[in-house]
Amino acid sequence: MKKDITLVLSGGGARGIAHIGVIEELVKLNVNIASISGTSMGALIGGIYAVGKLEEFKQWMLKVNRTKIFKLIDFSFSTQGLVKGERIFNEIKEFITDVNIEDLPIKYTATAFDIANGREVVFDKGSLYNAIRASISIPTIFTPLTLGDSVFVDGGVVNNIPINTAKRVQNDIVIAVNVNAGVADDVVYFSEIEQLTKQDKGTNKTSHRMNKNVNYFFLVNNSLVTMTNHISNLILEKYPPDVLVEIPRNGAGIFEFYNAKTIINSGKEHFINSIPEIQSKI
Repeated sequence: MKKDITLVLSGGGARGIAHIGVIEELVKLNVNIASISGTSMGALIGGIYAVGKLEEFKQWMLKVNRTKIFKLIDFSFSTQGLVKGERIFNEIKEFITDVNIEDLPIKYTATAFDIANGREVVFDKGSLYNAIRASISIPTIFTPLTLGDSVFVDGGVVNNIPINTAKRVQNDIVIAVNVNAGVADDVVYFSEIEQLTKQDKGTNKTSHRMNKNVNYFFLVNNSLVTMTNHISNLILEKYPPDVLVEIPRNGAGIFEFYNAKTIINSGKEHFINSIPEIQSKI
């Protein structure tokens, strides 16, 4: 007898491509994915799986290189974001199709943040494309999606692992996939940093802690990861899943979409490590 799975997929930029590998390995088990809840890339991969286009999307991703990414970037002169996103999302439309969430064969939700009204919004009906477009609008990178009086940005701002808003089914097993694992919530006093700096100067070493050679994307990447990770840890403490699949965030940057093969394989590898725990519950 198949056991129903509620799958929760985190955001993480390009790291979210690992969800493809996770889903591919999961479907090999004698289980039924009855519900998917996702944020950002998790919402995208989950939605594409729900419409039955995961293999086609995977093959498209495997062909993406640096040149392809550059061609898909339509820079914006707007203060709302660096990239309009129209070219990228027009490509994605090929895989999502024009379908309403309530007509999908499985339960599905996508999380976004309505920055105009300061509220978390969970899309559980209406256009699948709009839900994904809202959920994946990384602040300062993609221009947000405006619907009515709402302005939507990436759901990772408030809930990067949306376990608590997933559409559950009776007697299910909740499997959550975190593609940002390995970020510590360390607290260091400034006096300690000063002491470390003095020690480095005394030994003629250059501390990595004081590295000032950072660019815009480094700042955005690490700021978003730190923020979403802290929120994710709180959510995982409050709503622990039955199984947590953790994929280290140092495997790829949030913009490394040209490394799809490596990222997908990483998803497979870390999911396989979790199979004994999953089998013990099904």
